[in-house]
Amino acid sequence: MTRLRQRSVALYHWFDRRLGLGKPVIEAAEHEIPGSTSSWWYVFGSAASVILGLQVVTGILLALVYTPSASNAWNSLQFLDHNVQLGWFLRAIHGWGSDFMIAIVLIHMVQVFLFGAYKFPRELTWIVGVFLLLLTLGMAFTGQVLRFDQDSYWGLGIGASILSRVPFIGGALVDLTLGGPIIAGPTLTRFFALHVFVIPGILLALVGLHVWMVLRLGINEWPMPGRIVRKSTYVREYNALTKETGIPFVPDAVWKDAFFAAAIMLAIIACALFFGPFGPTGQPDPTIIQTAPKPDFAFLWIYAVLAYLPPSLETPVLFIAPVLIIVAMLLLPLVAGQGEKHWSRRPVAVLMVAVIAVTLGVLTRLGMYTPWSPIMNAWTSDPIPIAYLYNRTPLEREGSIVFQNKQCRNCHSVGGEGGLRGPALDSIATRMTEDQIIRQVLQGGGNMPAYGNSLSPSETTALVSFLTTLRGNDLAPAIDASRHMVVTGKLPSTVPNGH
Repeated sequence: MTRLRQRSVALYHWFDRRLGLGKPVIEAAEHEIPGSTSSWWYVFGSAASVILGLQVVTGILLALVYTPSASNAWNSLQFLDHNVQLGWFLRAIHGWGSDFMIAIVLIHMVQVFLFGAYKFPRELTWIVGVFLLLLTLGMAFTGQVLRFDQDSYWGLGIGASILSRVPFIGGALVDLTLGGPIIAGPTLTRFFALHVFVIPGILLALVGLHVWMVLRLGINEWPMPGRIVRKSTYVREYNALTKETGIPFVPDAVWKDAFFAAAIMLAIIACALFFGPFGPTGQPDPTIIQTAPKPDFAFLWIYAVLAYLPPSLETPVLFIAPVLIIVAMLLLPLVAGQGEKHWSRRPVAVLMVAVIAVTLGVLTRLGMYTPWSPIMNAWTSDPIPIAYLYNRTPLEREGSIVFQNKQCRNCHSVGGEGGLRGPALDSIATRMTEDQIIRQVLQGGGNMPAYGNSLSPSETTALVSFLTTLRGNDLAPAIDASRHMVVTGKLPSTVPNGH
């Protein structure tokens, strides 16, 4: 035993002489913290870091088998679940680790907010934490997409439709995200790169910066009513408090962090064993609308918002509200960096947390059973109303069959029958030109997914031919004003609504 210890010490000194990390690491581990911070309320940051390490390890192992291609992604997950020993357990650990990490990071942010730990001199620590939360959510979303099943396909379609609404650059953002106008092979390649390289790299770098600032500035002391944060005196008061009540983080305080992190790890393992991995559900098929796809737990509240919002409010809410919330979180320490820390003296902060928690809880609950398309009473077997087939060419009638077989009426109504998720199509040709209809069908947009992969050229031609006949009470067809002016040299005398 003595010889083994001697060899271990010699090996340690060999590395330390070349790297010089021994002293800084020991000093960081033994740095003093105020005795009041040795509390169970201060364990969430360490637990989040441990879960991040778990996600990195399990993610690397999964990447050895996963194939990021549209034709093989779903099959590679089936192979992991059924042919690789404990492959299903590895996937379950990774999936549940993601949910637990989101929960722990959210709780940590709430604790920091209520304890006033974002105030001077820890403003930048809070700002980095906000970006860490956004990156954690980004990791969860990109991970869901990589399953490439029905849920992930439709979830990505909704996400792309949201991006398409960004003024001026919406189309470019969709192309950048999907690797083209539709969800296909390049889409998975991009999300694989984001999930495995880009986001984890930034996440690890910011975690390192976050930990460095905690060591540099010290852990926020336990807030006391009446103890006011002032930039002119805080650092001196904090150093005096640490000198008076300080204890070394290792070993006096670390045991609570270690115990809590171990409990969280056991909880992740238990969930993985009892509930198994997430998906994959059925193979992605844009023609199957009635699957009622749902996002992962962390995004159910967004799903409920989209289901309940009127179409006219979707774009403002989706783009204005998140931007305002993120900007407010980033500006919080800059505009409220001094003053009272204790939650009992900050009732507005407590009320904000309560309202946000209840709102997210209610929306998440609603998202568990809210139908994706509120009214879907027209199915493939229902024929197109006869009135829409009179005086139609064979090609246009063929298009009506494509319209029926692709279940377009699950989301759109014709003749008052069909879904209400999308707009009624009775007069679609008076609002959109033929070129615009083709683009909408192939590339999607708004709440509509792209059908470029599920329609052959002949089906697309027939479908668009049929749609161009839907002009309500024989209204004038939509006109491309710019093309008309090029051909005739003057503007059309009447331009239909919307053009």
